[in-house]
Amino acid sequence: MKTEIYNALRRNLQSQVERRAMNVRIMLDKPMVIHEHTDFMTAVELELSQIAEYQDKLEALEYVMKS
Repeated sequence: MKTEIYNALRRNLQSQVERRAMNVRIMLDKPMVIHEHTDFMTAVELELSQIAEYQDKLEALEYVMKS
């Protein structure tokens, strides 16, 4: 059961990282996808913050599993 929970958590966190990274790539490739009144830089920074958060969680999960 431990392995299944670990794998599910890991896949979920990795998919969140990829989702956010895809959002950043889309915004950089086609900045018009963001409404003209939106602060483009803030929107990209928010996605990057989310990536960092999920990567930190992945790192923490790996740390816990090695302990």
